[in-house]
Amino acid sequence: MRLLDDDPDLPPPINIIPAIDIILSILAFFIISSLDLIRNEGFPVNLPGANTAEIQEQSQLTVTIDRQGQIALDDQIVDFNNLDSEVRDVVPANSTAFIILRADTAVPYGRVVAVMDRLNRIEGVKLAIATSVEP
Repeated sequence: MRLLDDDPDLPPPINIIPAIDIILSILAFFIISSLDLIRNEGFPVNLPGANTAEIQEQSQLTVTIDRQGQIALDDQIVDFNNLDSEVRDVVPANSTAFIILRADTAVPYGRVVAVMDRLNRIEGVKLAIATSVEP
């Protein structure tokens, strides 16, 4: 004898909320990672030519601090108090100067910061710190 079941067998409900969460997480990952692949240079334009156009030169200087704390501007020893005036003499007015700061590892940190502060007072100066590649 067969028993009759009043409730027909319904398939279990499929819960799609976790699947949507995973898909949105993957989508967000790809959107964020693709932003790093795009260079933001503005709109592509064809720049007009000009007869009086000039290439903007950027002077590059090297300031070195040796173990004894002596400061050299392009291999010429200068006094700390005269450093900014020496740089101003080399850099033309209304131009930018790219200064590479090379400091020995034995130089105290405060001395390096003082030189950087002195160079940052000069208008149009961009600083970079030289390092060596460790094996």
